[in-house]
Amino acid sequence: MYKYVNEAWQKIWKEKFGSIKERAIAWRKESAIVRVEKPSRIDKARRLGYKAKQGFIVVRVRVGRGGMRKLRPRAGRRPKHLGTVKIKANVSSREVAERRVLERYPNLKVLNSYFLYKDGKYAWYEVILVDLNHPAITSKAKNLKA
Repeated sequence: MYKYVNEAWQKIWKEKFGSIKERAIAWRKESAIVRVEKPSRIDKARRLGYKAKQGFIVVRVRVGRGGMRKLRPRAGRRPKHLGTVKIKANVSSREVAERRVLERYPNLKVLNSYFLYKDGKYAWYEVILVDLNHPAITSKAKNLKA
């Protein structure tokens, strides 16, 4: 069944891109980290280990796009050696999203995450979290991502 859900998502992505864009417009008005009831891409979430039961939580995260900014040095030097442009972080925006969610939910563990959408300013990811201390979570789920 999830194969068909995946095909439907791909069809929406290619043919009805406007519907995803409308969602993103609404997401821009929300805060950067939002807990959601159900995953937006249920097929992708299921492939990554999500189960529709207690103890599993899905969070949508908004991460800013673009390079890192660095203050211009006050002491004199030639422009080439200022070191203010072309500075890149050594981590992906997905890793940044997972780290920010862990700061918000310190008692939960990140199971996995997946890409949702990106525009000129932001990129959105959904992060799957697991409460390892919840009675509904079995030992098998605890060993999914060590």
